[in-house]
Amino acid sequence: MTHVLVAGGGIGGLATALSLAARGHRVTVLERRPAFAELGAGIQLGPNAFHALDRLGVGRAVRDRAVFIDELSFMDATSGERIARMPLTGAYRERFGNPYAVVHRGDLYQPLLDACRAADGVTLRAGHAVIRYEQTADEVTALTDTGQRFTGDVLIGADGIRSAVRRQLIADGDPRVSGHTIYRSVIPMEKVPAELRWNSVTLWAGPKWHFVHYAIGGGEFLNLAATRDNGAREALVGLPVDRDHVLGAFPELGDVARRLLELGEEWKTWVLCDRDPVAGWTDGRVALMGDAAHPMLQYAAQGACMALEDAVVLGEALDPGGPEVVRRLERYNEQRRDRTAKTQLVAQEMGRKLYHVAGEEAAARNRMLAGYSADDLYDTVAWLHGSRDFTDGPAAGPELAEGGVR
Repeated sequence: MTHVLVAGGGIGGLATALSLAARGHRVTVLERRPAFAELGAGIQLGPNAFHALDRLGVGRAVRDRAVFIDELSFMDATSGERIARMPLTGAYRERFGNPYAVVHRGDLYQPLLDACRAADGVTLRAGHAVIRYEQTADEVTALTDTGQRFTGDVLIGADGIRSAVRRQLIADGDPRVSGHTIYRSVIPMEKVPAELRWNSVTLWAGPKWHFVHYAIGGGEFLNLAATRDNGAREALVGLPVDRDHVLGAFPELGDVARRLLELGEEWKTWVLCDRDPVAGWTDGRVALMGDAAHPMLQYAAQGACMALEDAVVLGEALDPGGPEVVRRLERYNEQRRDRTAKTQLVAQEMGRKLYHVAGEEAAARNRMLAGYSADDLYDTVAWLHGSRDFTDGPAAGPELAEGGVR
């Protein structure tokens, strides 16, 4: 039996623990926070995420908490015109084999946590931040900020975008500050006028900014997220911000979008960070996954989906474990590298070429998107939403932006 240490008890870390425990491995999850809990607001889950959740054994539990979306709507935020829509029922679900849904992060996290607590072989240890590792030919040891040492056969760095495991393994410094500031609020749906309660993920694109909203919490809440490309250079994380500041940051919003933004309360702000893709995520008995391996901007709505995919592929790569564990980790890296790199680059390009353009570039974007049929849009996302083995790269489809965004 292989003993796997997992640094980080977030969505990716718990998914990894489940995937490995299902194959008979013993898993110890080391979480830096004093308790296992997930903060944050809304999160989008494509069919590929549900394929992964089903294989992890928690698909039904997440579906019970999810809001199944009828369409993705792309709006011109200044004119109020709808530019494009991608239906997510009928032909979409038939083609990709699962729905598109939105959830509160906690509604994804809790089923993973419950399953880990019920799983034989999973030990959850809160209050232990992994700060570095040591390894020999036969074992690896995680050293924590408590001064304790945990030794196993494998260490998986699932400790997020500021991963201590990555800092030692790749040594590429701090993540890149994107210059994009996001403001988030979650409000009770009862405060939303009936005519604004849409069963869609709606994106309003403006000059150097965009605004997204959708229902979460089984439809009981509305998630609001407004992003401004304002050149911010400091990496802020979840700081409270005045409502008037948020409203003043988006003066160009049209009437309908402005009504929705004005509903927001208790806003918090983040400055988005990411990294460019790297080829290698392993060091002997140590490997990275999720945001520790391939952090990405939000614009493809695939960060959590990629972590869930990683967990499935990692579990399969280490089955059944044994003396070839180093090669098995390298194989996992090889299987996931191209797909996650493509998704990172797509997210960057979507922010630059679709969400935040102005003037004639915005007009050209509108003409391009308006020319796509639903089938064209399905072809565009098929490589991402339709994946079932999570090792495939992009397939050909209509170009959404220069530089290979498909």
